Amino acid sequence: MAMTATGVHHRSYTSELKLRATRAEYVRLALMGVLLVVLPFVLDNYWMSIANTILIAVIGAVGLNILVGYTGQISLGQGGFLAVGAYTSVILSDRMGMPTPLAIAFAVIMTAVVGTFFGLPGLRLKGLYLAIATLASQQIIEFLIRRDIGDFLTGGLGYINVERFGFLGFQVGGRDVFERQWYVILAILAVLSVMAARNLFRTGLGRSFMAVRDQDIAAEAIGVNLTRAKLTAFAVSSGFVGLAGALTAHYSEVVSWEKFTLQVSITYLAMIIVGGLGSIAGSVYGAIFITLLPVVIRNVANAFESAVPFLSNQLPAVQNAIFGLVIILFLIIEPRGLNRLWERIKEYFRFWPFRY
Repeated sequence: MAMTATGVHHRSYTSELKLRATRAEYVRLALMGVLLVVLPFVLDNYWMSIANTILIAVIGAVGLNILVGYTGQISLGQGGFLAVGAYTSVILSDRMGMPTPLAIAFAVIMTAVVGTFFGLPGLRLKGLYLAIATLASQQIIEFLIRRDIGDFLTGGLGYINVERFGFLGFQVGGRDVFERQWYVILAILAVLSVMAARNLFRTGLGRSFMAVRDQDIAAEAIGVNLTRAKLTAFAVSSGFVGLAGALTAHYSEVVSWEKFTLQVSITYLAMIIVGGLGSIAGSVYGAIFITLLPVVIRNVANAFESAVPFLSNQLPAVQNAIFGLVIILFLIIEPRGLNRLWERIKEYFRFWPFRY
């Protein structure tokens, strides 16, 4: 349930249903919009590629947070579901000639169906048992892709080259405009995904997800259909993830199983842990933080290469160590993640000079 700032009173249902209740919230939203518009004019191609990666990660992290943070269903199959979305969209668009946006829409539906199937154990399992069951989905999907029975997926190559994204006469251009054109597409989809997820939890369906997370027995006692709520949560979450997978395929223009390993599942789980479980804004913060973390470490290692050669020589190991350390620190210091830290900062300035 979204918190309301102290002193904010509603005199109508229309006022209560607004996503933003204070002027400060509208100002921050406007600044965020300005930032999204300005970024393509100030970043070079390298940083634009990172921005595009972040936008795809935002969509996937929002989807995973719907399942884990809002419904309390643990999932370690994120990489597998990304793969389902990616391969489905590419096969439909590049081999069967379907328009790419329509292929992406079908990929979302296909991933939702696959996610619902692998969510069936969630009707009987909880916690670590459900985590292992979803881990099995990751391993099964990854195994099927790597085996590629009959060379159906890749034709024996092990990967698929994807045609450049285009629709109704428009096609993404060359290197000079490639990242910026993709940025516009991904920014629109990321904003729509965040808005859809934010509004989902203002509906009865979204509130049933949270009721299942808080206490499933009590939720059933007040009339929540647990079977429908859990399976719908898996379907909705997998749909978002399928969209992220399809966009990953068309943006990178190559699909291979190495992009969808268990490490990807763990990385997405880290995004929502660091950002904040049960928070759409936290999903965005976590996606930005975890995507930028290895970039920052690499730049620091390059800057201190002569003084500390160990950093650049052992960069992958250092990145993994810092990645694990960050997760541990967040779990110990602030389990509710970056979103809670941001809320504390806002509360400090709102109540200053008083402590509370």
